[in-house]
Amino acid sequence: MTVGAQGIRIRHRGQEPQVHPTAYVAPTATLVGDVRVGPRARVMYGAVLDSEGSRIEVGEAAVICENAVLRASAVAGDQPVLVHDHVFVGPHATLLGCEVGRCAYVATAATVLQSARLGAGAVVAVGALVHARTVVPDEFFVPPHTVALDAPLRLLAPGDPELAEAIGRVGFAKAAFGVDAEWADRISRYERIAEVRVAEFGTHANDEVLNPD
Repeated sequence: MTVGAQGIRIRHRGQEPQVHPTAYVAPTATLVGDVRVGPRARVMYGAVLDSEGSRIEVGEAAVICENAVLRASAVAGDQPVLVHDHVFVGPHATLLGCEVGRCAYVATAATVLQSARLGAGAVVAVGALVHARTVVPDEFFVPPHTVALDAPLRLLAPGDPELAEAIGRVGFAKAAFGVDAEWADRISRYERIAEVRVAEFGTHANDEVLNPD
């Protein structure tokens, strides 16, 4: 492996990562499948970009920090991860099947879930969650450790008594995994979700590391 050249690159479902010559991918970052890293982008140590059955696009001068996880999916429809130009994704942040508009800022340990979209210049502060299907307007600020969801957009604190009911209305299992199950039927729902992930992740058995030691 050429240290610092293009990270750990893995062919998945016949697709392999593409890294622009001016981009930097740290040697311990992992790119899986149809991942496209644009000009002058930076993917730092320990980051994982996994396209599954969809794709991941990282725009020009976007920064993906240490131990961030970007995962696309196709189990509930095509859900790519699209990171536009000049986006900052902080350490330990998680982006799942979502779109992040140009010049947006996703801070440390923040999470953006499936089919959500951040507008240009939006900020998701430390530890905040943007729930599935939520649209965050341009330049909107999601405060630290809050949950953004619903339409029109609402912000709820972790201890808010309305939070559980609001999350139940999102239909997360359907949005993320194609599982149609009642919010209160947790055991059945999570069993079915696990089966979806077992099948999806099982396809990695045929992966090929493109740049082994």
